[in-house]
Amino acid sequence: MAESTKYMPVNGGAVVSDFKFTKIFSFKTKRTRAFAYVFMAVFVALTVFLAFNPSSNPSSPWFSNIFSGSSFGISSSRSSGSTNLQPNGTASSSSDGGIRSQFSSIYSFLFNSNSTQSNQNSTVSTSSSSGTVAGSRSANSEAPTVNNHPPIAPNQTRTGGVRDKVESMKTNQTTIRTPPSQPVSNQTTQTKPKQSLETLKNATQNGAKSSSGILKSMPENSNGSANSTSSVVNKGGNNGTNTGRLAKPGVEDLVKNLSNCNLFDGNWVRDESYPLYKPGSCSLIDEQFNCFVNGRPDKGFQMLKWKPKACTLPRLDGSRMLQLLRGKRLVFVGDSLNRNMWESLICILRNSIKDQTKVYEASGRHHFRSEPSYSFVFKDYDCTVEFFVAPFIVRESETKDKNGAKKETLRLDLIGTSADQYKNADIVVFNTGHWWTHEKTAKGKDYYQEGSHVYGELNVLEAFRKAMTTWGRWVDANINPSKTLVFFRGYSASHFRGGQWNSGGQCDNEVEPIKNTTYLTPYPDKMKVLEKVLRGMKTRVSYLNITRLTDFRKDGHPSIYRKKHYSDEERRSPLHFQDCSHWCLPGVPDSWNEILYAQLLLNEYQNQQLKH
Repeated sequence: MAESTKYMPVNGGAVVSDFKFTKIFSFKTKRTRAFAYVFMAVFVALTVFLAFNPSSNPSSPWFSNIFSGSSFGISSSRSSGSTNLQPNGTASSSSDGGIRSQFSSIYSFLFNSNSTQSNQNSTVSTSSSSGTVAGSRSANSEAPTVNNHPPIAPNQTRTGGVRDKVESMKTNQTTIRTPPSQPVSNQTTQTKPKQSLETLKNATQNGAKSSSGILKSMPENSNGSANSTSSVVNKGGNNGTNTGRLAKPGVEDLVKNLSNCNLFDGNWVRDESYPLYKPGSCSLIDEQFNCFVNGRPDKGFQMLKWKPKACTLPRLDGSRMLQLLRGKRLVFVGDSLNRNMWESLICILRNSIKDQTKVYEASGRHHFRSEPSYSFVFKDYDCTVEFFVAPFIVRESETKDKNGAKKETLRLDLIGTSADQYKNADIVVFNTGHWWTHEKTAKGKDYYQEGSHVYGELNVLEAFRKAMTTWGRWVDANINPSKTLVFFRGYSASHFRGGQWNSGGQCDNEVEPIKNTTYLTPYPDKMKVLEKVLRGMKTRVSYLNITRLTDFRKDGHPSIYRKKHYSDEERRSPLHFQDCSHWCLPGVPDSWNEILYAQLLLNEYQNQQLKH
């Protein structure tokens, strides 16, 4: 069997044993034959060497790409398009000039000093399945820096063909890094000489950090104009071009210092740059809060800014707050004091926008006292600022007494009926307190209910504790803290003299805040109960403890300027129909929103620190 195999005919009858290698070359002299053998050996060796040692330089021979796992089309300046890497890893070209230049690149690789024509004005491009990185180079420039890792996106505006992110590339794929100063284009351009990889990396990283958040472009005393711009990292990624530098030195430190500052321990200071919006400029303010339109003559109460002792609150810039809220829902839940705060913020944000027709209430409403909820849409920012009426937070209900008649009760064990509508919001600001002082709640007789049981009598402080415990449990069970920021705004002080809101209490002729802390009222017991509930919750809740700062402001209430036209009875005894609980707008609630704004900036700053 072995012998028959040895002499098996091949190629039409010739046998293996008859094959002579020397017959390939029929040279007459030994010298010529030796030269041919040496030339062939050198050629084979060089071919093997280049094949198994692929160059990362795109001007190297075409076979180096066989082993690199990716292809680069290098087209001459005569071709009309550039070669792009398809998602399947193959290259497509818009011209056959790329093939000719591949073979000319072999010559340029072997005889680099004499080759300048083959790759002059050539364009090199490559892409991964998720994005494209394009660049260009001239014959006189050095080869671009090669990096086997995905590039860090430079801080510059990109053309439509380049996405914001480049995913990690497959093993052995090669990325051409484009210097940040180069334009991304399919056209042939001249470029600057090559920068080192480290230089480009540092420049790119520094650029990314400088544009990573709203803090980098926030002036301390911005006037909130619509023309100011800023960038913000949000759920949907970066929308628009980033701005890269601080408008004023020390602004980032200003926000950083908020984390070590008690924002609620301070004083009211006069600031001629206030209020945040011109009195009478916001038609959305309800008559109840619109003291300017209702004829209040003094204006000093509008020019006071809250100044914490250990830091300075950033001035609320409406355009930058809208950047923070881009694509989000901010919801206020509570009583008419939260409506006071909600309307204040709507006016601040709306007045920072040039085209106010793009700000509107979702159902077209213009008055905000009769419906259970309202939602203002800021169209250009895809965000809403909403208000849900829930004066107790827990549910108002009805039951039947012994005679079968209906009577009102307060379900201390159930959250308000609107809770499902706001539990997925991005920011929720709760409040309650003032309705717990009214006659029914204060007396607590046949009013508080748990399950089917109606308490014959229950202390209002204990009822408040039960209600806040129900709220805390609902928050822990229904709100996702990784998505939603939860705030609870504390009790807003009232300033009735000579009686309460329904018994002749007055606050007219007050034009200056309290300056002696001796005259401030004790901290409310209900807020002590609330703080204990907050400490027992799993969900982090930011407590906006504005009780003390509002206690100073006996001058800020509508008092007799709560309406423009009075009834005959009201005209006969105007001092008996005063509002010393709510606040004029512009006024004190603007400062509550400045504190909320500071908290959102601080949250943004802390998120940036975690990312870096």
